[in-house]
Amino acid sequence: MSPTAPRLIVGLGNPGAEYTETRHNAGFWFCERLAHALGATLNHESRFHGFVGRAGNTWFLLPQTFMNRSGQAVQALAHFHRIPPGEILVVHDELDIPPGQLRLKFGGGLGGHNGLKDITARLSTQDYWRLRIGIGHPGDKSQVASFVLNRPRREEQDEIDRALDRALAAWPQIARGDWNAATQHINARPAAPKEQA
Repeated sequence: MSPTAPRLIVGLGNPGAEYTETRHNAGFWFCERLAHALGATLNHESRFHGFVGRAGNTWFLLPQTFMNRSGQAVQALAHFHRIPPGEILVVHDELDIPPGQLRLKFGGGLGGHNGLKDITARLSTQDYWRLRIGIGHPGDKSQVASFVLNRPRREEQDEIDRALDRALAAWPQIARGDWNAATQHINARPAAPKEQA
């Protein structure tokens, strides 16, 4: 891949106040923080099925279609603004990564994530960037649906917030298309918090 900055940042989550603080909305959390940091205002646009904002050449999108139909919003905005999949960064929660850890990667599998499944189906490719925000796993597959639709424990939220800060700190590298540097920064295991004497 040649160095190309993303033109569309998609945060995944579910619409509605009852889901705002749930684990499945971790993608929304990052996208909202980055948009705010860059001075982008997110407004609802029905033609793109979500909240949309812009800062410079970067678009932000929070689909309001529920997770399993996220691709409808992504396809609509990407098609209208002629943004190829390789210039899209999708930010989402990840069960297979513990809270506090992140993974930035291009393409790859979908890991059973319904948002990614729908986006891939709508774009007809898996070749787009993903920022995976670790939320941990309940340990039992039958508990996954309930787990992602509930709030993180306080200590988990603290870990996730620190991870989001680390991802935000890597934005200048991402914005100039230096994906290698951004990946090294984001994927590094965080240092353990120092114990107070």
